[in-house]
Amino acid sequence: MTVATEPLHVSGVLLPEEESRDLWIVDGRLSFTPVPDARTVAENVWIMPGLADAHCHIGLDMNGATPIDVAEQQAIDEREVGILLIRDAGSPSDTRWVDDRADLPRIIRAGRHIARPKRYIRNFASEIEPEDLVAEIETQIAAGDGWIKLVGDWIDREVGDLKPLWPADVLKAAVARTHELGGRITVHHFGEEGVDELLDAGVDGIEHGTGLTPDTIARAVEQQVALVPTMINIDNFPSIAASGEEKYPTWGKHLRALYAKSADTFRACAEAGMTMYAGTDAGGMVPHGLISDEIAKMAEIGGAEFALGAASWRSREWLGVDGLTEGASADLVCYDSDPREDARIIKSPARVVLRGAVIR
Repeated sequence: MTVATEPLHVSGVLLPEEESRDLWIVDGRLSFTPVPDARTVAENVWIMPGLADAHCHIGLDMNGATPIDVAEQQAIDEREVGILLIRDAGSPSDTRWVDDRADLPRIIRAGRHIARPKRYIRNFASEIEPEDLVAEIETQIAAGDGWIKLVGDWIDREVGDLKPLWPADVLKAAVARTHELGGRITVHHFGEEGVDELLDAGVDGIEHGTGLTPDTIARAVEQQVALVPTMINIDNFPSIAASGEEKYPTWGKHLRALYAKSADTFRACAEAGMTMYAGTDAGGMVPHGLISDEIAKMAEIGGAEFALGAASWRSREWLGVDGLTEGASADLVCYDSDPREDARIIKSPARVVLRGAVIR
């Protein structure tokens, strides 16, 4: 991989510090020391660390693994709107080739989804029985970058409703093994049932979280469990329910009820101080490049700065990637006006700089 070497200069207001600063970029790295003859590529702008999509799937569509050219376009679509860091929350594709491309976003992988047979979307997950879960944790932690993505609940066709996939003792063993291996484990979960078991097991994160209640929210806050609500994907619940409620009416009614209260649920999470990050769930039903829509949704429940931090500086810190600090990789996005005043501008960055190269 090579990075840009031409010295560059950017000036404007840094967020979240709200300071007027000059930044110089040398050999793909940030510096606050003036560099003679650096080319100015943006001035009088608002500058943020590159955006992060904390729940995204590169190399995945509704049919499963994609060809490389499709995965490449997915990554480009994210990059063009300023997404320079992706937590890939499960993919059946091997996307390690992206690491050799200086022009594509960084990806932090969770390996492949782990689910039980016939208890998740076909061709997405590694499907195993409970007795094999710990061994599969070991396989997927080696395939990823320190994250495990577990499917916690899905429709049980015999019951006709959402049900947890894993016995409590198996879940505890899986989380313990993940932590022994130095990893973190996050869990797809829609419903109310099973959330206490996730918290008892000590999971690090919950994806979607529409079934969180006041009691489980309080527990999650105390245990510092992160939530990625994927709000723009939750908006698909009514259409998902419509597609299957004739055969599974209880499940359809349940999805509609979860959707109806989702905004209030997520607002309660924010008000309680639950750690929350922005993720679109792109790669399944959701197209890539829609982080601005997720930010707008999160701003409705927690305010603009809360939402921007969830998609930039706080998310990057959570994922262990530097922001706008001396010597950090020059990954930044610039706007012609303050994005805290109008989140719609997130769709149209004035400049995107990745590893010191001007992308747009």
